[in-house]
Amino acid sequence: MTIAALQTSSLALGLNRLEYYLKIAKIKGVTLLALPEYALNQFFLELRQTPLGMIEQQSSTQLDALYRLSQDYQIAIVAPIARVVQEKVIKSIVVVQEDKISYYNQQILINYPHWNEEKFFDNEIAPLQAPFVFRLDKLKIGILSGFEANFDFFWQEFLKQDIDLVIVPNAATFYSNERWQMLLKTRAFCNNCYVLRVNRIGEVRDEDKNVWRFYGESFLADSNGKIVVELGDSEELLIATIDKRKIKESKRIWKFRSALKKRDML
Repeated sequence: MTIAALQTSSLALGLNRLEYYLKIAKIKGVTLLALPEYALNQFFLELRQTPLGMIEQQSSTQLDALYRLSQDYQIAIVAPIARVVQEKVIKSIVVVQEDKISYYNQQILINYPHWNEEKFFDNEIAPLQAPFVFRLDKLKIGILSGFEANFDFFWQEFLKQDIDLVIVPNAATFYSNERWQMLLKTRAFCNNCYVLRVNRIGEVRDEDKNVWRFYGESFLADSNGKIVVELGDSEELLIATIDKRKIKESKRIWKFRSALKKRDML
């Protein structure tokens, strides 16, 4: 299966640029395209200054356009979005697939003093549930927010479900790319699955005029934990192939799943 990731900044003012890249993706035989965090909306620091009605109107317009584009180009789209549900702002990931729209509500949000999504968004704080999984072209695909990729629970659930590909939309800054590479290459290897990390680009300023730079460097790690495609720090389209045969071969060689099955742990 051929997939794509659009490394971009905010598309909050419209999806014309997305359509441009969808045209290219269609020619290349892409069947799934992923966007980074805060692509459909402004970044968190800007979003928390935005009136609720404006967030609701913007997200509704973006969702309508996303559904139309997915249908026009016959490409599934995975995109984080801030949704307004019963006057509450929910941080979600939308999956537009064929004629349906599905949502995964992020379960663990960043809660640091300088970046407190948990305080702003109204996502439920509750015992963790299995992450969202869907099928496309005979592949089992898991969805996980960037921050949630730090938690073992979700990867254990992916291991139980024998996932082929995990998509991790991201909005990483502060020169953290080495850590993200180490983390997700290890997750890909231990789960013998592909991991697609799609990161944001662009800059925003906080209240103290400090610049937050999103550096891009999106990548795809294969089922042996090797980065097979990596982007730079500008707007780019990553296109790559998910090879089911390589996934099966990795599992045969490393035997992680078989070791757990022998012990009735899968």
